[in-house]
Amino acid sequence: MTTEENGAGPSAEAHLERLNANLIKIDALSKRLTAALTRRKAADPALHGPSNDVFLKAATAYVAEMMQNPAKILEHQISFWGKSLKHYVEAQQALVKGELKAPPDPTPKDRRFSNPLWETHPFFNYLKQQYLMNAEAVTQAVSGLENIDPVDKKRVEYFSKQIVDMFSPTNFLGTNPDALERAVATDGESLVQGLENLVRDIEANSGDLLVTLADRDAFQIGHNIGTSEGAVVYRNRMLELIQYSPTTETVHETPLLIFPPWINKFYILDMKPQNSLIKWIVDQGFTLFVVSWVNPDASYAGFGMDDYIRDGYMRAIAEVRSITKQKQVNAVGYCIAGTTLSLTLGHLEKAGDPSVKSATLFTTLTDFSDQGEVGVFLNDDFVDGIERQVAVDGILDKTFMARTFSYLRSNDLIYQPAIRSYMLGESPPAFDLLFWNGDGTNLPAKMAVEYLRGLCQEDRLAQGGFPVLGGPVTLSDIKLPVCAIACETDHIADWRSSYNGLRQFGSTDKTFILSQSGHIAGIVNPPSKGKYGHYVNEAPLTTPEAFREGASFVQGSWWPRWGEWLAERSGKRIKARGLGDSKHPVLAPAPGTYVLSAAQREALRQSVDVPV
Repeated sequence: MTTEENGAGPSAEAHLERLNANLIKIDALSKRLTAALTRRKAADPALHGPSNDVFLKAATAYVAEMMQNPAKILEHQISFWGKSLKHYVEAQQALVKGELKAPPDPTPKDRRFSNPLWETHPFFNYLKQQYLMNAEAVTQAVSGLENIDPVDKKRVEYFSKQIVDMFSPTNFLGTNPDALERAVATDGESLVQGLENLVRDIEANSGDLLVTLADRDAFQIGHNIGTSEGAVVYRNRMLELIQYSPTTETVHETPLLIFPPWINKFYILDMKPQNSLIKWIVDQGFTLFVVSWVNPDASYAGFGMDDYIRDGYMRAIAEVRSITKQKQVNAVGYCIAGTTLSLTLGHLEKAGDPSVKSATLFTTLTDFSDQGEVGVFLNDDFVDGIERQVAVDGILDKTFMARTFSYLRSNDLIYQPAIRSYMLGESPPAFDLLFWNGDGTNLPAKMAVEYLRGLCQEDRLAQGGFPVLGGPVTLSDIKLPVCAIACETDHIADWRSSYNGLRQFGSTDKTFILSQSGHIAGIVNPPSKGKYGHYVNEAPLTTPEAFREGASFVQGSWWPRWGEWLAERSGKRIKARGLGDSKHPVLAPAPGTYVLSAAQREALRQSVDVPV
């Protein structure tokens, strides 16, 4: 009778049989992995990292520092080696005594090292302490550089941190106790599942590695996310215009039109009813229209900023005015869509066109003199590479953008998800926000280069004028009432830069609200959560520092405050409007078809009679 039959658990033979079976699976998966990697498309080398010039400047500055201030360098080196040697001696003394325990650990807490073995086991604790000491030494050495341009120093600090984070012992199978424990407990099954996850991700991305952050099968757009009722009432080659069904008997006379960023898909504003900004706006009694941008392929290569303004912004504004029989609309732009809305507003002002009554900007940069954290990717080494690559592809592929933004939070969006998926063999979580984050879009080649060169690098909207449909537009050309919402910890659109841009608008009616949290959570912050507050300051706009110093903190979401601001500029209440009109029939139910993938659109075409 075996131990399994006695109820004592699997026998040694059963463990060995399971282990051998898993080894066979690993061999088969390794062949799939090799085949998947061969499908990787060649990309410009500049897209994989900064030029060597960054590190050459750092080395030059360090040598200069060593020559000019040798005492400072020696002090730093002696401190580092002293800590390392002391730790080594303490670890050796513990081993000599025959004690299987770690020496004293003065290193700071780090959630990457949450497994108790990092504290108690001498091997893992030694690795952790040495890694953190080395990380501290590198960080101090870089932060102490003085003979280097501030922009270059910022890049050196950022990319040095990336290298340090990459070499964390948690990122390697042989030095990750969680992964090793799981592998032993499952007779290698976790490693098989992890390799399966790795192969799946590489196959899904045509030979590139992009970690799947969320369960792709857990969400279906229009069924359990993006479910607010409405309909597509207009469609062209750039966009679908969605009108949402009213939920109140009366609505404000002036309609509201939201332009979301085309770098991502619009349903971040309508993830689920509890946190849907779209539903909340409709419930406040506004006639709401939202643009859903097309996800461009190589056939859109020649489409530039003018195309987005003419066939996107101006066309959507015209159609909303036609449907609602109103002379003016209120408009909202989020992120890059806010930047382009600003360009549109300046153009309309110069053309004497009063079609927009007021504008709201969510996390929008219009002054790029300080590009924030993302600025490390906006130097010529990267942008030159992007320009060469899009000339070949016709688009800036969503993979490059997703990877870039993920590296701004690499531990949270790359390494930890990779550890869970590839080392522990776990399935991605059913997390709607991460699902949306992985549902990216491409950018047309011409538009991407115009944006990166003319706005990000040359800052032409704030300095000199950016060309829009044949004429230059500056921030001072924007004269209508504007409300700008920025986010305190935004790593994409720094709130100080957003403030400085608004300050230069030609408007006399300017409102700035600073929300707590970041680029997404600070905007998608429903009042029902009571999670993040916001700051307001009624004083005239001067500097970000003055705003923050004199600001009052208000607990809770900024949505109600903005709703009041918007209501004051939206006219009287009238009977709620129906969807579309005789010239704008319903083309598809919300959330439309442009938001879907090609495969999803094909499935929709076969299931219902919907023009796609």
